Amino acid sequence: MTPRHDPDGTRLPVKLDSTSNGEYAPLPLEPVHHEANVRAFASAGENAKRLGLSRREFLVSAGGVATTLLGMNEAYAAAGRTGGFFDLPYDAALDLALARSKLDSADFIFDVQGHFVNPTGAWTKRLPETAKPLQMPKTQQCGPSKGPGRLDYLQCIGPDEFVKDVFLDSDTDLMVLSFVPSTREGEPLTIEEAEVTARIVERLEGTHRLYIHGRVNPNQKGDLEGMDELASRHRISAWKTYTQWGPDGKGFWMDDEPGLAMIEKARKLGIRNIAIHKGLAFGPKSYEHSTCADIGRVARRFPDVNFLIYHSGFAAGKAEGPYDETRTDGIDSLVTSLAKAGVKPGANVYAELGSTWRLMMRDPDTAAHGLGKLFKAVGPDNVVWGTDSIWYGSPQDQIQAFRAFQIAPALRDKHGYPEITPALRAKVFGLNALKIYPVPKDVLEKHLAKDRVAKLREDYRERPDPSYLTHGPKTRREFLNLRAWGA
Repeated sequence: MTPRHDPDGTRLPVKLDSTSNGEYAPLPLEPVHHEANVRAFASAGENAKRLGLSRREFLVSAGGVATTLLGMNEAYAAAGRTGGFFDLPYDAALDLALARSKLDSADFIFDVQGHFVNPTGAWTKRLPETAKPLQMPKTQQCGPSKGPGRLDYLQCIGPDEFVKDVFLDSDTDLMVLSFVPSTREGEPLTIEEAEVTARIVERLEGTHRLYIHGRVNPNQKGDLEGMDELASRHRISAWKTYTQWGPDGKGFWMDDEPGLAMIEKARKLGIRNIAIHKGLAFGPKSYEHSTCADIGRVARRFPDVNFLIYHSGFAAGKAEGPYDETRTDGIDSLVTSLAKAGVKPGANVYAELGSTWRLMMRDPDTAAHGLGKLFKAVGPDNVVWGTDSIWYGSPQDQIQAFRAFQIAPALRDKHGYPEITPALRAKVFGLNALKIYPVPKDVLEKHLAKDRVAKLREDYRERPDPSYLTHGPKTRREFLNLRAWGA
């Protein structure tokens, strides 16, 4: 496989690779992706020389990002994929001020899906030897090597790397920590451990920067009863559930008995945001429960509950095209479900982009149709930003790629998709999330700009040192190893 880095360890700032978040098998790169990486490296070397910079210095700059995205444009266009594109002038590759004007922004960014695991948690003691987390050379882990030795992989997805990837190496202002499906005994991250990371950020005076989900699998004994304790002991901002998951491998619909019981308990407890994993199927077993067929039904039945559709129903490895009412999975399943139930845009269903946008970046046609359909179906005020980081490393490349992406005019005219304007991007990046995760006005206007996290970020960016690493599984072996953890 063509690497996305040179033998000297230099990596591209936009991570076009096979990394998965662990919920779907890694997708090998296609020839067009290899071509995009090759074009980007060749151009980066030439542009660095012209500007008198080392390749590393150039790639860390906005010019390096622009060069990479322009290389992707060229490769996609050569392959006939022109439904969307990264809207950057060619001069941005050499004019760093111009590149910054296109790729940097003061947008408020609220990432509603972040992850990490506790690298020393009790769950690790229960793993079979065949599923122990892999150890790899330090040079492949968590940024530049500081010396010889080996580093446990889990350190790369723990709280320290999380804080650096999210709050220093990216423009993210706020994040919601979410959870993976698991048995109660096998959680790779418990809510208590999530709050430890929140306190790490609080010690940096970033008191309001992390929000936390409460994990509920209502088809698992004890979870419905556990909602009361979660709500009383923790600052729960939403409930997170996985309808395809079950302790016996069988999922459920949100309007089945377990789903309805969960909704009613959420209403009773006054936490009426329910984040539901839809799409990114775990496998063929209970596949139907990974689709969005039930979302319109429950949204209409419970207009006082916000249903946050995590991943928007996107099916990994399957392209998105114009809306097809006969398709039963993917984003089309969400569109159909809402239409059948008469749930209008701007109602109580929100489409979240974690992993979805990252996978869409591999195919501008899929990105154009996927985003266009979501903006039409749930409305421009109900699409919310998420990245599934830190499985994909720092989310900065996803942020910068979205800042530049545009749906081709021909597709907008033919299908009624909107132009992605700065105002629409600002809504997706953070303003829409404020409707479901309210943040006090004084925090938005004063605290975020002046806390210690902001100062650390400002100082760090005088000499940034991003790793451009991804941390999720990249091969089937790594994926199966992660799956064996019980996640």
